[in-house]
Amino acid sequence: MSSSDNTSSNQPSQTNGQWNSVMGTAKEAFGNTTGLNSWTDAGKQQHADGEAEITAAKAQGYVEGTADRLEGKKDAVVGAISGDKSQQASGNVQHDKGVYQQKANQ
Repeated sequence: MSSSDNTSSNQPSQTNGQWNSVMGTAKEAFGNTTGLNSWTDAGKQQHADGEAEITAAKAQGYVEGTADRLEGKKDAVVGAISGDKSQQASGNVQHDKGVYQQKANQ
């Protein structure tokens, strides 16, 4: 079973990656215990695919966080300059969301 078997979209998913990493490790252990090299090899590959998907999902989340930070900062500054407190507050919220997203995906 490849990592794409459990993905409903082409976007990387940390949850799906973790599932594949754990399942791959379990298959590898089963293969090692039973001497079935095909299971060992398949497990190693599934584990590696899962780890790669986790890394890709984190990178995507970090980039999205950066975009939110920049867009939010722009809106906050424009709101402050124009006197639009609502736009300023909304921009600050979006900026803070981006900061959190970046920290969560480091």
